[in-house]
Amino acid sequence: MISDGMADVLRSLRLDGGGDPARACARALGADGVALSLLVGSGRTAEPLWHYPDVSARFEELQFTVGEGPGPDAVSAGAPVLEPDLDRVRSDRWPALLGPAQEMGVHGVCCFPLGIGAIRVGVLTVLCAADRRMSEQPSADAQALAAALTGAILNGDRRGSRSGSGDGPGLDAFLERPSGLNRAAVHQATGIISVQLGAPMEEALLRLRAHAYSSERPLGEVAEDVVARRLRFDDDVSGPYSPDGGKG
Repeated sequence: MISDGMADVLRSLRLDGGGDPARACARALGADGVALSLLVGSGRTAEPLWHYPDVSARFEELQFTVGEGPGPDAVSAGAPVLEPDLDRVRSDRWPALLGPAQEMGVHGVCCFPLGIGAIRVGVLTVLCAADRRMSEQPSADAQALAAALTGAILNGDRRGSRSGSGDGPGLDAFLERPSGLNRAAVHQATGIISVQLGAPMEEALLRLRAHAYSSERPLGEVAEDVVARRLRFDDDVSGPYSPDGGKG
């Protein structure tokens, strides 16, 4: 049974799709943050759609950079991964993620996969509040939200509100991708590195992630340097380097 707060959120999304859905969902869940990502492309890359507040976006970027965390695990298993207290997580479970996550003030994370059966379409990430608990009610609310988002994504229905009025954009109207959050540069950089190294795309993405992690920079920034020819990966002896003038 979902709470009245989550019922109001889902109702408002169905009616007009307006406002800030991430903020509304975070408040209804009593969470420190919420983020929604879709899986796109043959590599099933997590493409962020919306988040609240900024720490949620930074945590999603961290997971994508290191290639590990509750989000990837939830997608792989097709089941929620609930870790409301990162202090209790074994250090060898997500060795590259735990330290940086705690440094950015993330106390706990609960991730809910979006999908039906073997079909995976995305993941809902909930940052647990500082008291490090996620009770039965918020968990039920988050799963209801994940189910509603799954239905909106799979149905792709933009014919209007499901409330019967038919005069609103419907639940999936707020799934439009914000222009500032896509990973186009990462996809482009992966292709460029693949050519530079003569290596498969999977290896190219691993090399890109490794460099971002070792240099303690956001993956998107490193990718933009590759696309702008300010960074090359074709020197296996010295590793990635910046050509003179950034022209490659």
